[in-house]
Amino acid sequence: MCAMIAQHYPSVPGSWSRRQFVLAGACVLPLGTQRLQAATARPIDLQGHRGARWHLPENSLAGFEWALQWGVTTLELDLAVTRDEVLVISHDPALNPDITRDAQGVFLGSLGPNIIGLTWEQLQAYDVGRIKPGTRYAQTFHEQQPRDGTRIPRLRDLFSMVKALGNDTVKFAIETKITPLRNDQTPTAERFAELLLREIDDAGLASRVQVQSFDWRTLRHVQRLRPSIPTSYLTAQLDGLDNLQIRSGRDSAWTAGFQYRDHGSVPRMIQAAGGTYWSSFWRELDADKVGEAQALGLRVLAWTVNERAAMNRLLDMGVDGLITDRPDLGAAVLSERGLTW
Repeated sequence: MCAMIAQHYPSVPGSWSRRQFVLAGACVLPLGTQRLQAATARPIDLQGHRGARWHLPENSLAGFEWALQWGVTTLELDLAVTRDEVLVISHDPALNPDITRDAQGVFLGSLGPNIIGLTWEQLQAYDVGRIKPGTRYAQTFHEQQPRDGTRIPRLRDLFSMVKALGNDTVKFAIETKITPLRNDQTPTAERFAELLLREIDDAGLASRVQVQSFDWRTLRHVQRLRPSIPTSYLTAQLDGLDNLQIRSGRDSAWTAGFQYRDHGSVPRMIQAAGGTYWSSFWRELDADKVGEAQALGLRVLAWTVNERAAMNRLLDMGVDGLITDRPDLGAAVLSERGLTW
């Protein structure tokens, strides 16, 4: 019932948020589902990945606002740094030609300049409100609605928007987009962490932030400089991104000196590093791994899951959170299962 309500009413009545509307649907669920709701009281962290990338331009203020309307508990986002040390919300350290147009409205023909080579003012010449037709990105996110005139926002712009909307509960999962393989595209790991912590302090949001990264060096600096802020250790073992190097047997440059051979499992690596969360590519999780991580005191997040069946399988495994481009679908699945978030 709740999913049907959410799918058939893209707008909600009066001043209700979409989350309130979905939860109202939960009140009329069958008795069996109500019992499930009572038995599974643990809240799930529903994270809007890059805002709501399925529906609106990634890492845009419009996308983040849309995700908030669906009641996400956390806004997930990525950070780059400009030449004048402004923290900006971008998944890519260099301008992505699949989503970037120049001042004349023409899509970039190839990979654009590194953001760290541009000032904040120079970055504002680029429009990131539309996907380039004919790309794989456009095929995958064919439902995304363009927002021409969208600029890459600053982190402080997102913080200000959330405050202006009166939302004093949503959290922020902030990823430092840094790699040990390209020192020319970012500040040092330590400087990146310092800039981020300063911005968080200026906004007074230290209690509502978790810092995440595939490059664990920034996480170690955050833990050293501000041990009260939770850190989320991202992992993937993919052809295009493998920050663990388990299959190769080689030492990984990504894991800040914590190697798989010394610990025997990924959860034990993260526990030894001092992490709070393990954020894994969702296909690499199973119930045993989730259970091991939780027994070690870690919370387990699954990224980036966009299908109903996969969400249900992960929830059956006992994950603590879902990171999704489709927060509306995530909210519907949680509501159907009688889970809170």
